[in-house]
Amino acid sequence: MSYISPAVRPKFEELSINLKNQILERDVQLYTIHDLIQVLQDIVDEG
Repeated sequence: MSYISPAVRPKFEELSINLKNQILERDVQLYTIHDLIQVLQDIVDEG
């Protein structure tokens, strides 16, 4: 189950619904903005 920390949630909420769903499907733990950037980079690299 994915976790989005309160510190990262505002930036996460700015993303499109499709992108948020892709992130949540990965069962990631996002504690910092750097964690969010890394998972976004992973999505781009796979695309």
